[in-house]
Amino acid sequence: MAKKSVASLQTGSKRLTKAIKMVKSPKTGAYMFVESIMSPDQVNNFFNKN
Repeated sequence: MAKKSVASLQTGSKRLTKAIKMVKSPKTGAYMFVESIMSPDQVNNFFNKN
């Protein structure tokens, strides 16, 4: 799990965070990365949901 506040995402009055989560595929068993850009208060919900 990674959380990164990127300077290029800080536009105007909005502050955004890019979150990257590694998820295991149920079919193949391989790992894949899921990326999302969101506000900082939604990051914990992103990491907790399966």
